[in-house]
Amino acid sequence: MSEAATIVPAWRVAGDWFDVCKCNIPCPCSFAQPPTYGDCDGVLVWHIREGHYGEVQLDGLNVLMLGSFVGNVWAEHSDAYAAVFLDERADEGQLGALQMIFGGQAGSWPAQLVTMLGPEMRGMDVAPIEVEIADDRATWRAAVPGRIEARAEALTGPTTPDGTRVQSTGLPGCETGPGQLATWGRATTDQVDAFGFTWNRAGRSSKTITFDWSGPG
Repeated sequence: MSEAATIVPAWRVAGDWFDVCKCNIPCPCSFAQPPTYGDCDGVLVWHIREGHYGEVQLDGLNVLMLGSFVGNVWAEHSDAYAAVFLDERADEGQLGALQMIFGGQAGSWPAQLVTMLGPEMRGMDVAPIEVEIADDRATWRAAVPGRIEARAEALTGPTTPDGTRVQSTGLPGCETGPGQLATWGRATTDQVDAFGFTWNRAGRSSKTITFDWSGPG
């Protein structure tokens, strides 16, 4: 590969991430603790509200990952594997940019995460990814039709003032990196049948967290 082919342009992506997973509420992984049942699997979704990779615009595109691991994801863990879906609306240049950023080759937080987790890749596909995140953080949803459906609602209870959300900053195991805001929720649907990942459950942990990354570096 030539030197020119490896040059990473200035880039930035900012938006919202969420997951629905196997853990009880709240997910211990976000607090850098072992998962509830000693292992975890789930759906992870990134919606880019605004972004670019050099001159390539990435606004509105989505990435979805299925992931599984055993142990504390931030410490000693094993059997980490994943599969990734990239937004079918992306053109060739955008697909290349998404692969560079989310694969860790473009640096910043994704590079740290990939190095830390070291997952075995079980597959990748370009597919329609439907993502809906309410502006007031009341609900969030993602789907790859016929293969994945993930829905969640913000936590609420008898002492929650109307319109407010259960939120955290400074999480010791923030999946999207330092300085981000998490909103806690409960999965209402978590159905997966893709790349050997199969489950159907509800009522477990979910949270949506902002992300804002830039690179290279």
